[in-house]
Amino acid sequence: MPPEKAAVAIEGEQAHFRALEALYAAAPINRLFDSTLEIPEPGFARIRFQIDERYFHAAGAAHGTGYFKMLDDAAFYAANSLVTDRFLLTTAFNLLLTKPLKAGPVVAEGRWISGQRRVFVAEARLIDGEGEEAARGTGTFMKSRISLAGLPGYRAEP
Repeated sequence: MPPEKAAVAIEGEQAHFRALEALYAAAPINRLFDSTLEIPEPGFARIRFQIDERYFHAAGAAHGTGYFKMLDDAAFYAANSLVTDRFLLTTAFNLLLTKPLKAGPVVAEGRWISGQRRVFVAEARLIDGEGEEAARGTGTFMKSRISLAGLPGYRAEP
């Protein structure tokens, strides 16, 4: 590919990543979570969360719904970073919870594993503030009929 076409492709890819980050920030569910998404490269997403007592179950650690949210979001955005026209939908997700999460920072890292047409597979892991893995998950995601460009939050930064 000529250098000028490669530069346009990279600029388009970066605009897609920034638009997905804006879509994440605009989702009403994310008003409930102190979190930020970054997509540094195709097939990889990182979300930084701040966990506090609002997310705890009766025994004083993060409830499993929070684990699912963090893992699903990271895997989803890793997969959707490869799709520029359609919104993906989670069709299945498996969780492995290995450590209770207490209050503090958590990083969810998602990576695309396979699939390039209609169904995508991605995995994610949660890393606590001490650098230890607290959970991991694998999901399948399917292209929907929903156009990304038609979603109000999907926009490149001005």
